Amino acid sequence: MKNVWQIMALFLVLISASAAGLATSKCQPEFDKIKSLVGVWVGKASDGNAIHVSYELISGGTAVLEAVEAGYQPHVVTVYYLDHDHLMLTHYCLANNQPRMRADASSSSTEAIKFTFVDATNLAGRDAGHMHAHGIFWKDSDHISEYWTWRQSGQEMVRTFELERRK
Repeated sequence: MKNVWQIMALFLVLISASAAGLATSKCQPEFDKIKSLVGVWVGKASDGNAIHVSYELISGGTAVLEAVEAGYQPHVVTVYYLDHDHLMLTHYCLANNQPRMRADASSSSTEAIKFTFVDATNLAGRDAGHMHAHGIFWKDSDHISEYWTWRQSGQEMVRTFELERRK
């Protein structure tokens, strides 16, 4: 009976190791860079207002939740995750739509990750206002810049955040 339990334990270890190997994405380094943001960040938006951003690992470490709070508006959230070999985000916007963006592999690295629009739920049409692009730039492990590009009726407006990790 002891041998049966040992064989079952070995079998479970082998299955777990195999599943972990299959789950590796070519975008894992970029996702790990997003994971490195976990914590609280403070700074200023391009309009001069104070901003507070927190990053939290969720769903057993398979996603990162970003919550952005600016004193003058309700906060918004963005979820970063891997979709096979793509780093994705879904942004839950004050405009009551949910843009999905994919990291642009050709212009991203572990120092700068740039996301481009894929599609959105609850979007009235391509001319309706929505977040259309996003980027995160690492200056060092405690300083980042973010940009968010809003697109409406073919016009774009970029808002930037200069953030420092709160220790």
